[in-house]
Amino acid sequence: MKKNTFFRRSLFFLLLFLGVCFYPEITERIQSIPSLSAIFSGNEVTRNLYDLLTGVPDEVREKKKRELDEYDPGHREYYFQQLDTGEKRAYREMLEGIRERRASFYLTTSGVDRVNRIAHALYLDHPELYWVHNREKSYTTSYQGRDFCEFAPGYQYTVDQMQEINTHMEAAFQEMCSYLPENPSEYEMVATVYTYIIDHTEYASSEDDQNIAGVFWKKEAVCAGYARAAMYLLERLGISCIFVEGNALDEEDTERHAWNIVTIDQEPYYMDTTNGDQPDFLMGEAAQLLEHKTTVMDYLCPFPEEYEQLYLSDMEFDLPVCTSHEMNFYVKNGSYITPYSWQAVQDICRLRIDNGAAVVRFKVGPAEDFSAAKEEWINGESSRLVSQYYMQRNGMGYVEYYCGTLDTFKTFYFIF
Repeated sequence: MKKNTFFRRSLFFLLLFLGVCFYPEITERIQSIPSLSAIFSGNEVTRNLYDLLTGVPDEVREKKKRELDEYDPGHREYYFQQLDTGEKRAYREMLEGIRERRASFYLTTSGVDRVNRIAHALYLDHPELYWVHNREKSYTTSYQGRDFCEFAPGYQYTVDQMQEINTHMEAAFQEMCSYLPENPSEYEMVATVYTYIIDHTEYASSEDDQNIAGVFWKKEAVCAGYARAAMYLLERLGISCIFVEGNALDEEDTERHAWNIVTIDQEPYYMDTTNGDQPDFLMGEAAQLLEHKTTVMDYLCPFPEEYEQLYLSDMEFDLPVCTSHEMNFYVKNGSYITPYSWQAVQDICRLRIDNGAAVVRFKVGPAEDFSAAKEEWINGESSRLVSQYYMQRNGMGYVEYYCGTLDTFKTFYFIF
């Protein structure tokens, strides 16, 4: 043990002397001796000397000295928690550099795959970093045999545009809050965000469609923009929300998709605002008529076993397992009919019409019961009873109505 200590001290002073005298010539040779890194990792003084002699930039050496922040106020950072210590440190460095809009900066880790994993976790956790969430590429410069790299994010918007976008984001948040009931429950907050995004966003491709700027600034986006906007609003309300990426399981639909997992009363649920904005399943022209616009509530807390027939996550990171049915829209509103009976459907329809509803919807299960109900209430003559009762209650002699089913969720819609 004493010999080893004496060797380290002797080597320390020798390299110090040589470094001062012959720094440019010796740096490359020191880097080529892998064992020296281990020898000099014993304490902070020797580590700093090794970094100095091998040309580690001051920025990297300073970042290595920082304590690791495990939490960022206002953000749950679900994916951050799944990184190792070195990845977490680089995540924090990346977050700081992007928030400061630095063109490039050093990370105290290396390897393109590792940096990409860290960046992906960061972008999943932070929807408010919209200026790097679209189509601009990032670049990583690695150095052979070094434990650091240089990272250059691609920024999409100018500072003036960001100020304008931020103003729209704040206005949207305040407007959404105005729709919340007094002392809202977690479910009411989630449902309000769900309907707000659907009511204020058009599903369309654009230069801004992958991030929240598309939703709050341009009022149009695709699934990634919808899901990030939902996460942004819910995090500001203190609701745990995760952004999830994956693929459709339909063999004819291989498109990528994005959705959320929200936590309500300590239980995780799926939430898909994008599909909630697409009532194309309705028969006739109902989906195109403004007066018949309705939010498809099936994608708010759907039965997980049914939603998982539609989409599969990328599984790069672990996700919460959704199992509960309690917060499903139909379960909460007493519109889930199981086992099926013709009388139960009629009672639900009459109850909704008696309460002034122009949209009647209900869910039937299991699968064989759904098939029987569909045969009677869509393919058969029973649907006419709904329209007749609607006319009777509203003193009308004629009414147009539209009907349709979402087969995956076993739900029925009648719209007047």
